[in-house]
Amino acid sequence: MRPCDSLKRDFLKKWMMGLQSCSSSNKDMSILERKKAIKLSADVAMACARNGATCWSRALIAAGADHSKHGASREYNNKRIRSKKILKRSCRIRTRRKRRSKCAAQVGRASSISKGLVRQRTRILKSLIPGGESMNEASLVEETLDYITYLRAQVDGMRSLVDASELDR
Repeated sequence: MRPCDSLKRDFLKKWMMGLQSCSSSNKDMSILERKKAIKLSADVAMACARNGATCWSRALIAAGADHSKHGASREYNNKRIRSKKILKRSCRIRTRRKRRSKCAAQVGRASSISKGLVRQRTRILKSLIPGGESMNEASLVEETLDYITYLRAQVDGMRSLVDASELDR
């Protein structure tokens, strides 16, 4: 793994190039569109700084390419699909809870609860890490640690950029 200063420098360089290309292509963007463009360019810059060596970086690069092709309408459709999935999932959870309350006297319940919690937390972690849905548990932990390192470098780089811009005032 590279030192943090090198990560920040590489991220900032790629992010600034992404922001320049984004600002030159769309002059009349709304505030929300600008926010999305800044976030997307930061994610893609972070993934490019990793050179596509991990699943999360490849997933972010693919998401950036996909977003530039299909635009906001695809994003809106994904949000609608996600909300339907959340609704279905909450109904399933409710029915599971009802079933579990009826079967509270089972032997070895503590073991099944802990296994269920591990599965649930693994599923949540897979949804948080870009490209995590296709990872097994061993690679998921490794990818998560790498992703956290790069997120920290991204935050530090953005903070240093903000600090530098405040000094110019």
